[in-house]
This record gives sequence, structure tokens and C-alpha cells, in this order.
Amino acid sequence: MPSVNNLFADIPREMPEELVGEILRMDALRIERIVSRGHASPPGFWYDQEMDEWVLLVKGSASLSFADGREIALAPGDHLLIPRHVRHRVERTDPEGDTVWLAVHFGGHDTGR
Repeated sequence: MPSVNNLFADIPREMPEELVGEILRMDALRIERIVSRGHASPPGFWYDQEMDEWVLLVKGSASLSFADGREIALAPGDHLLIPRHVRHRVERTDPEGDTVWLAVHFGGHDTGR
């Protein structure tokens, strides 16, 4: 029997690091819940992923930077597709509350986050 889970459940009070949890994994598909609270990518770090990533900002606010110089601010409900090997980083997330993301990785080769 299917069970119901909640995207906002089990978020700890203290979160020294960004929280990444896998919701579903099958073949060339991985869905993650990511919770940030003022977290950002380390200086000089860029994601360069083997899979396409569709990301939805569910709660909070954030901005992403891309290696080509673009920066995109995200509000709840905003979503975008980041093709594989497009270098990007998290510039900022809301330091005052939870920023909750839903990330869907698909296609290509899954090497994890």
C-alpha cells in the first residue's frame, strides 16, 4: 500500500549543513528534497553534473549563479531546467528561514550529488 510523506516533515531545528534527502531513485531518475537555511556553495565551487536537473523552489528564496555570468533569483514556485554540464552554484538562500527545493535529476549518468 502506498504511504503518504510530507516534503516539510523532519526538518531539524539546527542545521549546520544543507540537508539533502533522496525521495525517489530509479534507473536514470533521482528526486531529492533539499533544505537550505542561509547555505550557499563554497567559494570557487561549481556543480558540473552528469545529469540534467529540473529544480523547483517550494519555499524560501535563493539565487543561483552560472559560469557564463548569469545570476537568477528564485522565489516560491519558480522552477528551471539546468542541462547537464552547465556549471552553476548556489549564491545564497534565505538566512531567516527554510528554503525548500525539489530537485529532479534525469538522463545521463547518475554519479550522486
